[in-house]
Amino acid sequence: MAKKKKSDKREAKAAPPTVRDLLRVGPEFDLTAVDPRRVVAGPTDKVLARAEAAALEGEVTDLQERLFAESKQGGKRRLLIVLQGMDTSGKGGAVKAIDRVCEPIGLRMTSFGAPTKEEKRRHFLWRIDRAMPPAGAIGIFDRSHYEDVLIVRVRNLVPEDVWSGRYDEINAWEQKWSEQGVVFLKCMLHISKEEQQQRLLDRLADPSKHWKYNPGDVDERQLWDQYQAAYQAALTRCSTAYAPWYVIPADRKWHRDWLLTQLVAETLREMNPQYPTMDFDVAAEKARLAAEKARLAAG
Repeated sequence: MAKKKKSDKREAKAAPPTVRDLLRVGPEFDLTAVDPRRVVAGPTDKVLARAEAAALEGEVTDLQERLFAESKQGGKRRLLIVLQGMDTSGKGGAVKAIDRVCEPIGLRMTSFGAPTKEEKRRHFLWRIDRAMPPAGAIGIFDRSHYEDVLIVRVRNLVPEDVWSGRYDEINAWEQKWSEQGVVFLKCMLHISKEEQQQRLLDRLADPSKHWKYNPGDVDERQLWDQYQAAYQAALTRCSTAYAPWYVIPADRKWHRDWLLTQLVAETLREMNPQYPTMDFDVAAEKARLAAEKARLAAG
């Protein structure tokens, strides 16, 4: 009886999880199970992590330029990075980390504070619509439309039947923008109560940081559990296929920045923007410029 030949086929190895895979909020997500000090992936050394993050600049700026160029021939895509987190979680530092690997061209940053009188008279998404990045751009929101299901919920600024309906409104709004070319990268910077306390004390210890200290932040700490519940609801109810949430452990600033720059790079790689094909004759244009150069040389 003939022996069976051994198969040369090898089982394909599963691709290692991306940072987005590791941080994405799914249906069974539990915020209380996320350790804000955990090193999720990558270097455990601060110096190496910062060097790796900085090394992404060349790739990210190339992808950013391609996204910008793509819009010049009718491309509609743009990237919107949403940053949310408790006070002192590092939203300002996160903006700087993104800025370090991006070019100023096509980068738009918007910070949302308490709504103005005019904004209060409008639908809560009105001011967000006005701040959306144009095609080809990367937008960064320091706080966002999610304030209307976070502080508004915790502080009872509107009746429950109003804020409870906003989750579905947000999902529908994000789906609408997704269909118009917006790619969402929603990041919650998850800080521990102990780390927040230390950062507040550090601000008080440094006179040059006093301007960043808000006595109201201590009052908000008394509502910590209510805020965590509000974040849990927002993250699980509004993490969708078209606009997923990612939770970034933020107690270690250097690891927060490494994770964030990886998320930006991975998202742009998946978008894979392309330079547009132009409708002019390259050879003819070269000939025209060569002729002009010859005329100038001839005097």
